[in-house]
Amino acid sequence: MQVGLLYSRIRKDEKLLLSELRERGHDVVKIDVRNLQFGLDEAPELFADLDIVVDRCLATSRSLYATKFCDAYGVPVVNSAETARTCADKVQNSLALAQAGVPTPATDVAFTKESAMESIEQFGYPCVLKPVVGSWGRLMAKIDSESAAEAILEHKATLGHYEHKVFYVQEFVDKPGRDVRVLATDGEPVAAMVRSSDHWLTNAAKGAETEAFELDAEAEKLVQQASDAVGGGLLGVDLMETGDSYTVHEVNHTVEFKSLNEAVETDVPAAVVDWLEAKAAEGAKQEVLA
Repeated sequence: MQVGLLYSRIRKDEKLLLSELRERGHDVVKIDVRNLQFGLDEAPELFADLDIVVDRCLATSRSLYATKFCDAYGVPVVNSAETARTCADKVQNSLALAQAGVPTPATDVAFTKESAMESIEQFGYPCVLKPVVGSWGRLMAKIDSESAAEAILEHKATLGHYEHKVFYVQEFVDKPGRDVRVLATDGEPVAAMVRSSDHWLTNAAKGAETEAFELDAEAEKLVQQASDAVGGGLLGVDLMETGDSYTVHEVNHTVEFKSLNEAVETDVPAAVVDWLEAKAAEGAKQEVLA
């Protein structure tokens, strides 16, 4: 199998993936998107003879455009440009989940400080204000008072990028000091862990403690539904426990898995490569039939 790896920085996640691919004898072409030009008509030479491309771009903008070009060139890419587009934007992510009937936190989107303030007052305190594009818990704010809301909204309104003027306001879910991260391939759970912290943000990137988590039937069903809602692929599905049920608050398309691999007994990179081999074989079969 000839595998292309789109990247801008090789992290531990990519090293785990590269090691597994090479141990199985697959040829890997590392494609640093910072050094490449994507033309409208012909694919760059590095894409010749690739069976599948894996998007591991760190920057959302690069991921969105690079996968779009892969689609245009007819090169199989995971995740697809459509999945990337849906997952990269929290508004589109939430809409996709809600429209598919997946339980997700109540959310309002407003375009002025005044209308955002109305949403915040309706949700009550605390509530959460998130950037529409972002990861690792950055620029997220738990709003505990009217004065805090006014200050944060004013700050966001004065920032230069238009995305900061899209106010994504969400109910605060009183989770039990942890959330659940599930790595899934086309909706099939590979492994899951809980991320626990005294802080209201429980991202592993924020220093949360991790341990393996066994999914029940309801969680497995929600993972499948959430994956289908955003177009499938190699995804990180984030759930919060709400009493005896769950809510899905996000689906991630360039999911990191190093912390998960350390927390569980499953060989995560091996499972991912198993899936990539199956996807490449499926693509080859379809090409022959065509």
